Amino acid sequence: MMTNKFFPEIHGNFGFGMMRLPMIEKEVDIRQTKEMVDAFLDAGFNYFDTAHGYISGKSELAIREALTSRYPRDKFILTDKLTDSYFQTEADIEPFFRSQLAACGVDYFDFYLMHAQGSGNFPKFKSCRAYETAFALKEQGLIRHVGISFHDKATVLEQILTEYPQIEVVQIQFNYADYEDLSVESRKVYEVCEKFGKPVIVMEPVKGGNLVNLPDAAQAVFDALHGGSNASYAIRFAAGFPQMCMVLSGMSDMAQLTDNVGFMRDFKPLNDDERAAVDRVCRIFRSMDLIPCTACHYCTDGCPMNIRIPRLFTCMNNKKRFRDWNADFYYEVMTRNAGKASDCVQCGQCEAICPQHLPIRQLLQDVAAEFEKGEK
Repeated sequence: MMTNKFFPEIHGNFGFGMMRLPMIEKEVDIRQTKEMVDAFLDAGFNYFDTAHGYISGKSELAIREALTSRYPRDKFILTDKLTDSYFQTEADIEPFFRSQLAACGVDYFDFYLMHAQGSGNFPKFKSCRAYETAFALKEQGLIRHVGISFHDKATVLEQILTEYPQIEVVQIQFNYADYEDLSVESRKVYEVCEKFGKPVIVMEPVKGGNLVNLPDAAQAVFDALHGGSNASYAIRFAAGFPQMCMVLSGMSDMAQLTDNVGFMRDFKPLNDDERAAVDRVCRIFRSMDLIPCTACHYCTDGCPMNIRIPRLFTCMNNKKRFRDWNADFYYEVMTRNAGKASDCVQCGQCEAICPQHLPIRQLLQDVAAEFEKGEK
């Protein structure tokens, strides 16, 4: 396994993102999570990533049960995050941080990130001295490295890194579909990290599963390579850039983990034929005009009409891809005990928090027009 060139305590360049763990109804499947943690560590990797809001607060607790209570502290690297919805003043931050340590069952975090930074919440982090608090906690030995996760334009990242040069690492959304996307700006954001010499951690390398479950035309491109899985092309694309420290994968079952560690244990960047295939797949995606939702679910918590927005967008994308009855069936299932797209009251809370900057209100109107045609 390759040595991590930025942080020698990290084994390899592949991490376990614990945002989409296996579930049994509404609870984390701890038995399967333990098996996945064991297999991940047995493969030689050691980096785990969480945040307090993941799986409605259950990710941190699952980490304690499946990882930290079962392995010595020097066997794993753990990252957690400070999310703006969990503090209102500077005084709130350290108690919340210590509650995260307790939830995860550790005495310190290897990495602690200011979560989902962008122009909307960066002023709050500044006014509450969140960065300064994190740097002080590092001085106390409670944090090894302070960084940020980022969802915004490249110019905003440049501002943050200029104001806080102590930042050690930047986590960004980066995948081949978003590389030249005008809303995500993956390439431009990555280039800012290069300019400032910051190691990069990749989130959403398979774009919430959108780069695994491909439309037929795109699937045919990869099938012609007679090579690896769709996930392998996406993750290896992201990992192949020189400033990349780590690529996270939010693995939901053992099959995904087995596939991922198989090609990342002996990592090789995409070759010329694979890179050309990725370019062709990107052209196919652009021609289909799919909704680029990553199913992070940030939009759903505050929705006054309980609309399961990412799930409805998945139905819409599947309808565009396959044009069969299945998407209509699942739309009815998804809205049986929750809001329909037409229930949207246009409050805009979802758009204010969306990391992808999607025009959610208009998209919900489009979804309603597609799936609620016969309703009055």
